[in-house]
Amino acid sequence: MSFFGNGMQSQQAVNPQNIAMAEQELEMVTDLFNRIVDSCYAKCISREYTQNDLSQGEAVCVDRCVAKFFDVNTKVGEKMQQMGQQNMPK
Repeated sequence: MSFFGNGMQSQQAVNPQNIAMAEQELEMVTDLFNRIVDSCYAKCISREYTQNDLSQGEAVCVDRCVAKFFDVNTKVGEKMQQMGQQNMPK
């Protein structure tokens, strides 16, 4: 038994523009993830590994760092969107 249409496969055309947009979005999300990891790791994680797990202080720092990163990223994105709308010709 197939979960994908009971064995009936529909032949839908794949829109290359949608694929390109999805690939671009994936690259942006991957870049954001990598920047968060690099930034928060450098800020919060001790270079001396004495434990297998994060300490409570490291875990709290990472939580706060990620939250701030997303907050700032959201605010910058909103501001850029506002600026872009103001600059659009009417």
